[in-house]
Amino acid sequence: MVLLLPLESGEPAVSRDSASTRPRVRTVHVFVALCDNEHQGIVPVPKDLGNGNDPAHNLYWGARYGVKTFLNKNESWTLVKTEKNPGNGILERIVLQHKTTPAYLVAEAYRGDQIKKAVAGFLGAVAGNNAATLKLGQVTLGLRGGADLVVYVGHNGLMDFNLEPFTSRKDAKPRDAIVLACKSRPYFLPYLSQCRSKPVLLTTGFMAPEAYTLEAAVGGWLAHEAADQIQERAARAYDKYQKCGLRAARRLFYSEQP
Repeated sequence: MVLLLPLESGEPAVSRDSASTRPRVRTVHVFVALCDNEHQGIVPVPKDLGNGNDPAHNLYWGARYGVKTFLNKNESWTLVKTEKNPGNGILERIVLQHKTTPAYLVAEAYRGDQIKKAVAGFLGAVAGNNAATLKLGQVTLGLRGGADLVVYVGHNGLMDFNLEPFTSRKDAKPRDAIVLACKSRPYFLPYLSQCRSKPVLLTTGFMAPEAYTLEAAVGGWLAHEAADQIQERAARAYDKYQKCGLRAARRLFYSEQP
């Protein structure tokens, strides 16, 4: 059984095995704004892919390269839980366990017309705010401001609307962040810098925020790779599926990781 506990303040609540020699579990929290032809400033996609109320067929969730479908079929991850309509604008939540690393990925699909809530939730989590815990058997995962890596996937909503600045609590540790959206560096970096976040991967141009890039970048992060290695992983994955040329793919990604 999975139980999402009420929001609480404080540092990440992560599971610690009774055997101190075992590494702690890390959590990746992914905020997905479903593709929506009607409510987002995007170039329209086919009707089924761009219905922001239908996660099962949505470009960024249930389609072939959507977060749920792609990661569920990926050899590195196992889907362990699906929850429908958990509330707060979220149509579906999934929990995946990494097969070789003590880590979980929790992804939430926000209705397309709730993109502002998805972006604000992501930035609030980056700031270390609104920490929550997710009970999964004997494991307790840190979510939102309690996650180790926070990710946003979808249309760059900051092209369409403004948000107030987000500030971190003084005692909040900096969160690692990935933003897979068009031109996320110029739009999101000021917010991330203000929150003392460490950008693992941002983008410099227009792109398709599909899950093969997410899987590659998260894989590098879990392996504690350097920024240039993660960027190279992302570029190779993007070129593999988009056939855009490796040089162009490399220019598309940016990181400030030390």
